Amino acid sequence: MFGLYITHPQVKIDPAVPVPDWGLSETGIARTRQAATLPWVRQLSRIVSSQERKAVETAAILAEAAGVLPQGDAAMHENDRSATGFPPPPAFEAAADWFFAHPTESYRGWERAVDAQSRIVEAIARALTGHDPARPIAFVGHGGVGTLLKCHLAGRPIARDGDQPGGGGNLFAFLLGPSLADCRLACDWTPMEFWQGDM
Repeated sequence: MFGLYITHPQVKIDPAVPVPDWGLSETGIARTRQAATLPWVRQLSRIVSSQERKAVETAAILAEAAGVLPQGDAAMHENDRSATGFPPPPAFEAAADWFFAHPTESYRGWERAVDAQSRIVEAIARALTGHDPARPIAFVGHGGVGTLLKCHLAGRPIARDGDQPGGGGNLFAFLLGPSLADCRLACDWTPMEFWQGDM
C-alpha cells in the first residue's frame, strides 16, 4: 500500500512573524480543500504532521476528509533556518542552493542538510514502526526536509535537483513495507490536488 509525503501549500508570508508560525494563505487553503475531495484522501488510515502551523492546518483539512485525527511530531519541522530569519525570495533561493550543495556544512548557522535528513528519516521511521503496511499513511510537512527524505528513499545523494516544483502543495508516494528501509519511492513530486492515487 502507499505512503505519502505532502508539503504544505502557499502560506501568508509575514517577516514580522516567526516562520514556524506562518499559516496557510487563502490559495493554500483552497488547494488543500480541493485535494481533500479526492478518493485517495479517504483511504488514509493515519496522518502525521510537523507541528509548524502551516503543516498543522494542512493536515487538519485532510484529516477531516479522511475521518482520522491528525498526529503531530515536532521532529518533522523544516530545516532550522532561525539563525538568519527569512531572507527575501532571491536571497532565499541562493541560500537553499548552497544548503543542498554543501550538506555537511552550515549556511550562516542553519541546520546542516545531513542533520535535517537524519532527523526527518528517523521521524518517519519511528512513525512506521508497528504500522500495518496495508494501511495508507500520509506525512505532512515541508519542502526542504521532504526533499531530503525523497533523496534518502531514492538512494541518492543530497541534491536540490530532487526538490519540489512550484513552492509547495506537492506530494510524492512511496510503497510501504514493514519498515522505512523496505519502502521504495513510487512517484515524483506531483501537485496534491492532481494526484489520483496512481502508483
